[in-house]
Amino acid sequence: MDTIIMVFLIILVAYFSLGLLFGFYFIFLGASKVDPLMEDSKKKVRLLLLPGVIATWPFLIGKLFKSKPVD
Repeated sequence: MDTIIMVFLIILVAYFSLGLLFGFYFIFLGASKVDPLMEDSKKKVRLLLLPGVIATWPFLIGKLFKSKPVD
């Protein structure tokens, strides 16, 4: 049982670590590619979105690479 818990915790830490790395990239560079209104937002507002981006990064990574560049 301890092995199962350790494997689960390692997977959970890896998921959130990748989410944190992707989150900073997405918040400061990629969000304006998906939503043009994010270009005018302040850094503090973008940081408020970071927990949600960390939790949902697999969905957002697909949306980021499928989005069209904003002119």
